[in-house]
Amino acid sequence: MGFKTLTAPAPFADETSCQCQAPHEKLTIAQARRGTPVDRPVRVYADGIFDLFHAGHARALMQAKTLFPNSYLLVGVCSDDLTHKFKGFTVMSETERYEALRHCRYVDEVIRDAPWTLTPEFLEKHKIDFVAHDDIPYSSAGSDDVYKHIKEAGMFVPTQRTEGISTSDIITRIVRDYDVYARRNLQRGYTAKELNVSFINEKKYRFQNQVDKMKEKVKNVEEKSKEFVYKVEEKSHDLIQKWEEKSREFIGNFLELFGPDGAWKQMFQERSGRMLQAFSPRQSPNSSPTRGRSPSRSPSPPWVINKTSPPSSPKAASASLSSMSEGDEDEK
Repeated sequence: MGFKTLTAPAPFADETSCQCQAPHEKLTIAQARRGTPVDRPVRVYADGIFDLFHAGHARALMQAKTLFPNSYLLVGVCSDDLTHKFKGFTVMSETERYEALRHCRYVDEVIRDAPWTLTPEFLEKHKIDFVAHDDIPYSSAGSDDVYKHIKEAGMFVPTQRTEGISTSDIITRIVRDYDVYARRNLQRGYTAKELNVSFINEKKYRFQNQVDKMKEKVKNVEEKSKEFVYKVEEKSHDLIQKWEEKSREFIGNFLELFGPDGAWKQMFQERSGRMLQAFSPRQSPNSSPTRGRSPSRSPSPPWVINKTSPPSSPKAASASLSSMSEGDEDEK
C-alpha cells in the first residue's frame, strides 16, 4: 500500500476493500517502535480540517507517518457542516479538502466526514492503534481538550507544529492585502459580483489599475530613455577617442613636415643654397694664370671700396679716386 501512495492518490476508506485482516491486538508504543510484522503495520490516525492545505499540514502528516518503522497512516477530514458548526467558515469546500489530502505522499488512506470527537466505535471500526496530533490542548465542542480521553487511554502520540505557517496566517495575509487581490482578480476577468465588491470600490480599483498601467509605461519609457542615453554616451566617447587619435596623427604629420627639423625646412635650405650658388659663383683657384701681377700683391677690383677706412670727406674721396686712376696708368 505504501508503494501506491507514491504513484496514485490515496484511496477513500469508504471506497476500498483494503482492511486490516490480522487480529487487531492492542499495541504499546514500545512495541510499535520496535517494529511490527509486514502484515501488521501500526495504524496511525491523524485528523483535521486541512483548509488551504499547506506545508505545515504536510509536515505534521510526515511526522505521523514516520513515528514508527512500519506504519499505515489514515487521515480523517471533517465535513463542511461539522467544520462550520464547531470552527468556522472554510475557504475550500470539503471535496477540495478531501482531494488535497489524497495527493499528499505520506497519506495511505483518507476518511471522509470524520467525527469531531473520536469515539471508541470509530477507533474500533478503523482498527486505529494511535492518534497523532500536536500536544497543545485543543478546546472545542464544550471540551477543554477533545483528545483528553485518547491521551488517558495511552493512544496519543504528539507531533510538532510548524511555526510561521497556518491556515489562519494565510487568511490574515489575504485580508490584509484585500485591495491588491481584488484589483488583481478584476484584471483577470472576475466580476465585481463574484468578488463581492461594491460599485464604488470596483470603479476605484479599475482606476487604480489604469494608474498602475500608466506608471508602468512611464517606467518603461524611462528605462528605454536611459538605455538610449547610455548608447549615445558610449558612441560619443568612441567618436571623441577617434577624433583625438586623428588629431594627434594630424599634429604629428604637421610637425614632421613643418617643425623645426621638418622636411619642409630641409627642402627650403637646399633650395636656398642652390640659389646662392647661382647668384655668387665660386672664385677662380689660386693656380690660375695672371697678367703680370706680382705674386705678393693681388689688386682689388676698382669697384671694391675699402670698408675699413671710409673717406672722411669729399676731398679725401676725390683724392683716393685720383690715386686709383694714377695707379692704373702706371700698370699700363
